[in-house]
Amino acid sequence: MNGRTWPALGLAFGTALGFAGAFGGFGAFIIVLLLGVLGFLGGRALEGELDLSDMFSSFGGNGGQKRSSS
Repeated sequence: MNGRTWPALGLAFGTALGFAGAFGGFGAFIIVLLLGVLGFLGGRALEGELDLSDMFSSFGGNGGQKRSSS
């Protein structure tokens, strides 16, 4: 994305959070915030700017390496 897109996207996201907080309360604010963060991470992953395989391999507890069955 170019330099003009991020400020406009931030403005739109901030406006959506403001409306959610004003009309829906704190619960709606949190839901919009979490969905926005998930959408942002998903978009970065689709663009190739974020490698999710490294993130999810660390949840296995063994650093993404297979266990040897002895």
